[in-house]
Amino acid sequence: MYAVIRVGTSQERVTEGQLVRVDKRGEENGAVIEFEPVLLVDGDSVLAGPALEGAKVSGTIVGVESGPKIRALTYKAKSIQRKRWGHRQWYTTVEINKISLKPAKAAKAVEAVEA
Repeated sequence: MYAVIRVGTSQERVTEGQLVRVDKRGEENGAVIEFEPVLLVDGDSVLAGPALEGAKVSGTIVGVESGPKIRALTYKAKSIQRKRWGHRQWYTTVEINKISLKPAKAAKAVEAVEA
């Protein structure tokens, strides 16, 4: 079983036990955070939209780390005009603990797929 979750402005495909790197969040290490899934796939059944009402993907924050240094440069030819800058993005590493769906919703979704 895997889920596609929305993290900020992007989406990530996750499974249980996977480590995911997301943009920095304000919570401490060991805090539990929840994501709303956009899509759930379990074998042949695919759940999306209203069938996902009540579904949750929970994870534990493992740590915070910085990404690679990105350097940029602008200059104008034949003059002494140059500018150089750098940026290093901070990321939070999250371990996905559980992908859950409410039992009543899951039964209705399976019935809808079979019909």
